[in-house]
Amino acid sequence: MAIAERTAETTWEGSLAKGAGTLSGSTGAFTGLPVSWDARTVRPDGVTSPEELAAAAHSSCFVMALALRLGEHKAKAERLTVAATVTLDEVDGVPTIVSSALRVQGKVPELDAAGFQTAVDEAAELCPVSRLFAGAKISVEAELVKD
Repeated sequence: MAIAERTAETTWEGSLAKGAGTLSGSTGAFTGLPVSWDARTVRPDGVTSPEELAAAAHSSCFVMALALRLGEHKAKAERLTVAATVTLDEVDGVPTIVSSALRVQGKVPELDAAGFQTAVDEAAELCPVSRLFAGAKISVEAELVKD
């Protein structure tokens, strides 16, 4: 039995270069988000892309995995911030998502830098979206914030 299933749907009109679409999620959390090739590869101008959505999925998944691992180390974060940068590049003449770079920052009073890095490394192995991107280069840069 699956832990969770979510559905998103995109409707597209027109050619790749001149067309555009809208993206909606079945939960209602987002509805009618505009998407276009121009926004994906030239200028976003407030329009999303698969790469931005993949980055959102990766950052939110990773922060949850990290919160879990911190709890297992009897540590509670005052604040965690995870930024993901997903890169689309050409590989053998084909557009390919080649990497997701995570930048992790955490304020965790109970841990030193080494303990924080251990939890980050464990989260990297646990995160389901990281495992989904297993063929891509994934890098994680972590910083423990102290007062």
